[in-house]
Amino acid sequence: MSNLLEVNHLAVSFSTEEGEVQVVRDVSFSLKKGETLAILGESGCGKSVLCKSILRILPENGSIKSGEVILNGENMTKLSPKSMDRVRGKEISMIFQDPMTLLNPTITIGKQIMEAVLIHQKISKSAAKKKSIELMELVGLDDAENRHAQYPHHFSGGMRQRSVIAIALACNPKVLIADEPTTALDVTIQAQILELIQEIQAKTGISIIFITHDLGVAAQLAQRIAVMYAGKIVEIGTAQDIFYDPRHPYTWGLMSSLPKIDSDEGLLNCISGMPPNLLHLPRGDAFAQRNKYALKIDYLAEPPMFKISATHSAATWLLHQDAPKVQPPVRFQGL
Repeated sequence: MSNLLEVNHLAVSFSTEEGEVQVVRDVSFSLKKGETLAILGESGCGKSVLCKSILRILPENGSIKSGEVILNGENMTKLSPKSMDRVRGKEISMIFQDPMTLLNPTITIGKQIMEAVLIHQKISKSAAKKKSIELMELVGLDDAENRHAQYPHHFSGGMRQRSVIAIALACNPKVLIADEPTTALDVTIQAQILELIQEIQAKTGISIIFITHDLGVAAQLAQRIAVMYAGKIVEIGTAQDIFYDPRHPYTWGLMSSLPKIDSDEGLLNCISGMPPNLLHLPRGDAFAQRNKYALKIDYLAEPPMFKISATHSAATWLLHQDAPKVQPPVRFQGL
């Protein structure tokens, strides 16, 4: 199956008073029709900036330095701002973390969904209203006809997030980017939203990029997982590859940090140290300072992406043919 979306060697920087911050560094991945790719990593690793770069909604001090984003054979990094307005919402859309930052508190939910429909579809307002009610029903909002005339403050957090999903789906996009859409919700509502996203994908065949720092969410939703660290993808593979056969020491650290229900130990494992300053990146592998398995070459040269299998790659010198054999700290068996 051909790729619906391809990101090739993308680099994004922010200009600051202190200098240039390299937020996304030489990132490449692909997405097929109907597939869910989870982008996993701790806060500040560049996940959200990567996806905002795809939509070209970076702040004024942010810019794409190199690389390309190909959607349906069209390079979006070369499109004019007006052409990108045509692509956003219709071809690719995004769900953000906090729905209250997206919803206008002075406009009814129904009108906000209608607006998203009318921007890209030449239909009457009555047809747009009918479509918006159908979308509200699709995302599980009860009594949609009456809810259509209500304002965001009338809705609970979970209902607002469902409304935002309805807006994102208004023009039947081919790709949906979900930027930690359950972070601001309680656990029960989180589960409902995740189940809703799976149901929508099953009905529509939409492709999804799901940004998260939650290993459990990635395991539940994704067919493939990309692990990011310091602006780079350091490991990518199927969910089976990542959870049962991780190869990068950073991925080992993430997996080891999970609490074990059947363990008697009172302490949680953690990755020591802090991520590097992206304004002044260290020489070599950005993870070297936190990596207890680091080799001398890690402090001298950045590792390439080594291919482990047809579906699995990781950027660590431990995969070089001359590297010593290192066993993972624990035997990984998924979640």
